[in-house]
Amino acid sequence: MSLDFSWMIGGAQGSGVDSSATTFARACAAGGLWVFGKREYHSNIKGEHSYFQIRVSDRPIRSHIDEVHLLATFDKETITVHKGEVVPGGAILYDPAIVKPEEIGRPDCLLIPVVYQEIIQATAREFHREKELMKLAIMKNVVAVAASLGLVGLDFQLLKKTLEEVFKGRRAALAPMNIRAAEQAYQFAAGRRQTDYPHRLRPIAVPAGEKRIMINGTTATALGKVVGGCRFQTYYPITPASDESEYLEAHPEFGVTVIQSEDEIAAVTGAIGAAVTGVRASTSTSGPGFCLMAEGMGWAGMNEVPVVIFNYQRAGPSTGLPTRHEQGDLKFTLSASHGEFPRLVLAPGDLEEYFYDAIDAFNYAERYQTPVVVLGDKAVANSTQTLPWYDLGGVHIDRGQLLSDEELAVQVASEGRYKRFKFTESGVSPRSRPGQKQGIFWLTGDEHDETGHICEEPENRTRMMVKRMRKLETAAREIPIEKKVNLFGDRDADITLVSWGSPKGAILDAMELLKAEKISINFLQVHLVLPFPTEFVAQVLARARRRVNVEMNYSGQLAQVIREKTGMAMDASILKWNGRAISQNEIVDGVKRILKAHESKVVLTHGV
Repeated sequence: MSLDFSWMIGGAQGSGVDSSATTFARACAAGGLWVFGKREYHSNIKGEHSYFQIRVSDRPIRSHIDEVHLLATFDKETITVHKGEVVPGGAILYDPAIVKPEEIGRPDCLLIPVVYQEIIQATAREFHREKELMKLAIMKNVVAVAASLGLVGLDFQLLKKTLEEVFKGRRAALAPMNIRAAEQAYQFAAGRRQTDYPHRLRPIAVPAGEKRIMINGTTATALGKVVGGCRFQTYYPITPASDESEYLEAHPEFGVTVIQSEDEIAAVTGAIGAAVTGVRASTSTSGPGFCLMAEGMGWAGMNEVPVVIFNYQRAGPSTGLPTRHEQGDLKFTLSASHGEFPRLVLAPGDLEEYFYDAIDAFNYAERYQTPVVVLGDKAVANSTQTLPWYDLGGVHIDRGQLLSDEELAVQVASEGRYKRFKFTESGVSPRSRPGQKQGIFWLTGDEHDETGHICEEPENRTRMMVKRMRKLETAAREIPIEKKVNLFGDRDADITLVSWGSPKGAILDAMELLKAEKISINFLQVHLVLPFPTEFVAQVLARARRRVNVEMNYSGQLAQVIREKTGMAMDASILKWNGRAISQNEIVDGVKRILKAHESKVVLTHGV
């Protein structure tokens, strides 16, 4: 049987929950195991409850599951909130100084008392730091991780190696003490291991020559931007987008200038200004900030500026659930800003697509000289996953029709002057950069003629609108179908799931379970939402015996777009909007409810 193990740790915001989970995941990954991590945190700086769930397997995994096999706790709230998620026969690590076994109320679970304070005190004495016990209390995170790994039997050397990597550089002096505390906790839990606790983690061999990376969504985007040639990034702090810019700020060696602006209006206009100069520029934000960027995006559309905007969706409206998940911005993104102008909208669904879409976004922006919005979401942005190392073999940089000095001179010689917004069959005009000799042009928010001067003549307006909007036709024709849409599974399956964005991983994992139960199923992932792959989607849905859309919003926004573009309605919907990411279990349950109970709308509600 394949290994499928779920570990969770919780605690007060700011108490080290994230670092604990990352350490656990890295130790497992160092042993050749595959991991997927789901991070949930409260919208305050410190104090409220947060938790992190790590799923571990001996095969690639792309989503979380609802079950918890081992719950690691060092506070009472985590037990209260999450004890019901632990499966019968699972285990709970608890601090006997703050809670009694009978208070936990799970006689069907293995309860392991971890003497956090005793382990920390013993370590402090050994290192002659008894007077710093308050400061050393943070080591409870390492103790919780070590005790967990001791219970499941993962080789301690993997944890030791991970801690040595965590505590390096200026923190190297802390490594021996943390390793010693971890060793005591590991041995303590290993001694309490019982034969009736079935879960064990054993290292597996990584195939020769295979390289892997453990990464989260915002870091994947940041690295994709670097590889894609981004050299100017703006942002105003907002969850969950800030993590991406902060990562770039922490690595000046990447050569990306990062500007923290005074608000989102300044962020988008700053990126637009940089893009005008010929620099590959982007900004990253979330829903409320993206709303403020709408007018700036319209200006970029009018002036055909190749700017890239990443919108990491979260639950709205207004401030909504600042640190929780939703896919509620699709329809707004397709028409954000007043009037009509072309923009491309990409909707990556996993950590591989976050990386490669960042590269493609800059290529599309410059090739078609238009804003490109990458519509991510909090779920994938804050997920952690092990992946095969990104393949850069097929990566290329497409600067579009960016004129050299020689090409510009030829155009001016033949036409008498440079026309930045020249009428062309493709809708794309050759582009110069400010400062190029003979490359002067004007920019204005008003309608303009080919040189950029304000022009309100009706004939010019008609031609200029056609020119700009024609870019969507050009992009639809030129972008390969495999970049627009994916179809997973048997083309003639009995049920077709249709989705976009973060449900992708849960759907793919669920399909394996459903197929094992002889349920015939496939999955249509819409990846490029604008221009919409109408013909391909219509062909797939025309063959489908039963069409079910899966989305993390209230109204089924993709289903609405599909009906607008193809005239086809969904037969049923699986929807979730409670702020928590969709799980593998929920997809399996939702599909079965539609097939067996004939429900036309399944609303998912799991999560705390």
